[in-house]
Amino acid sequence: MIPARWLGGEIGVVGLGRSGRAACELLRHHGAAVYASDAADTVRLAETAAALRATGCAVELGRHDVARLARASALVVSPGVPPGAPPVAAARAAGVPVISELDLGARCLARTSLVVITGTNGKTTTAALAAQLLRATGLGPAEAAGNIGKPLSAVALEEPGPAWLSVEASSFQLHDCPALRPAVGVLTNLSPDHLDRYTSVESYYADKAMLYRDATNESRWVVNGDDEAATALAAPAAGTRERFSLERRAAEAYFDRVAGWLVLRGTPLLRRADLALLGDHNVANALAASLALPRDADPDAVVAGLRGFRPLPHRLEPVREVGGVLWINDSKATNVASTLAALKSMDRPAVVLLGGRHKGESYVALSPWLARARGVIAFGEAAPPIERDLGAAATVVRGGDFADVIDRARRMAQPGDAVLLSPACSSFDMFEDYEDRGRRFRAAAEAL
Repeated sequence: MIPARWLGGEIGVVGLGRSGRAACELLRHHGAAVYASDAADTVRLAETAAALRATGCAVELGRHDVARLARASALVVSPGVPPGAPPVAAARAAGVPVISELDLGARCLARTSLVVITGTNGKTTTAALAAQLLRATGLGPAEAAGNIGKPLSAVALEEPGPAWLSVEASSFQLHDCPALRPAVGVLTNLSPDHLDRYTSVESYYADKAMLYRDATNESRWVVNGDDEAATALAAPAAGTRERFSLERRAAEAYFDRVAGWLVLRGTPLLRRADLALLGDHNVANALAASLALPRDADPDAVVAGLRGFRPLPHRLEPVREVGGVLWINDSKATNVASTLAALKSMDRPAVVLLGGRHKGESYVALSPWLARARGVIAFGEAAPPIERDLGAAATVVRGGDFADVIDRARRMAQPGDAVLLSPACSSFDMFEDYEDRGRRFRAAAEAL
């Protein structure tokens, strides 16, 4: 629960997106005095501010009262707020406890067993798969929470709370989660990401390691047995570990590629052909989600849940086939490792759409997997480094605005090809977020 000493003062909330709003509502539900602020001032935020003021929150937009936040009894930070942001730094300097919204929600869900999923790639699909399997086995809701779906604080307002809950956690959220104690923690994989926010790969991995900070002998961990960095990160944690693997039959869950089966703890679980997801990486996600369930979960219900799962929007989502060309929306691929997984899943030549806001990574790792590509269309702020890194490996042309990118892709693709939007970059140079980018791609494909 929320510490009484915090409730005795004013609690600050920084950032008023979905997570920040949910945090304010949960705090007011528990009787806390709340001061909330956001550096932006938009129509949407104005609507949020009005709703929160009606509950008794003090709200400011367009600025933070740093001195007021430094006097707070605690500070709740939304995931989009960097740790070094002035209001957060001032609070820390003043000795104010700083927690993420995810931590706040977890404190108020003490009776709920949390399956917490993190990693560089695959965490969203794995969290959604785990949620579907929890529903199929009668253990929890079909919707994942946290970094996708509802903020954890919003779930904590529901009565009664669920017995089990699938939670996606980003590194930003884990940074300030001292009260997060997963019943099961899943680490999908690790690769460099968010180097525009972190000073090094090591500091990024250190935030992922926060998943294990409160490990006990009762903790259960699911880890990628094919990923040395992930295995090493999980190794020191107390508790039991189970591995999933695409290659190692000794793992607790593995893919029998010859027989075409997903195998769980030595027993064939599901034929690969019955999993309606593209790519080996999604086989790994399904294995991870299956391992995350309680050991006594009904295997027939697990099979039914996996068989009924469909691709999530913006994650290798087939949109439509036009003139023999399949248009695939993988807008969620905001780093090179995720785009690499998408390229590996292609069973046909592709026109690959790469670009957006550069995140500090080299694109050279994509080169071997572009040998079959029809070509690359580079767009946005990252177009110059993409062209520099990949020009020797594939035909790379620069696109202008997004309409021009779509038109170039339409003209370049041939029957039997795919047009793959898998940008390897963030979206903030041209779009509100990756969902906006994906929606516009989908709309363009549907209009062809």
